[in-house]
Amino acid sequence: MKKSLLALTLLALPALAVSTAASAAEGVSYNYVEGGYTATNLDKAPDSDGWGLNGSVAIAPNFHVFGSYNQQDFKDVNYGYDQWRVGLGYNHEISQKVDLVSRVAYEKFKGDDYTVGGVRFPGDDLDGYSAEVGVRAGLTPFVEGYAMAGYEDGKDYDGDFYGRLGAQVKFNPNWGITGDVKFADNDTQWFVGPRFTW
Repeated sequence: MKKSLLALTLLALPALAVSTAASAAEGVSYNYVEGGYTATNLDKAPDSDGWGLNGSVAIAPNFHVFGSYNQQDFKDVNYGYDQWRVGLGYNHEISQKVDLVSRVAYEKFKGDDYTVGGVRFPGDDLDGYSAEVGVRAGLTPFVEGYAMAGYEDGKDYDGDFYGRLGAQVKFNPNWGITGDVKFADNDTQWFVGPRFTW
């Protein structure tokens, strides 16, 4: 199924007419870049934290591409990892201030190499996909929020449902502070940092 979703995404891209702005609810933009602090709290492993970058670009009135990258290190353990994802989103205005959003993405997890008893082992190298649906809304002229429900899976790990909540407080049309929390079965991931919107 992962290959089918990725192939469908790649086949759809050339057919889309490029546009400078998405058809979006008032106060919601799909053109932004953000960076900041990210952390993961695990049930059965040490917590980790680091930095991350996220972005989105509208490519047609109702479509956007998005991506993210983060690098984290486990606390009190000499081990870290990189995560990234890239995907395609569809946004449909359901009211003046609310969009229905659905997204599919390819995901990658790459763990650092590690040494045990003088023997070096390669880190995990996992591929997967995710799909999510939810709403984004311009709650006030200065506050935007969203709520998403999703599912992620890969050939080397079990699938898992998750929820995602986020918000942005805007200082002006271009700058704001954003936060995101993802709740899964065995971990909680969160991000906070500045966002630039155009």
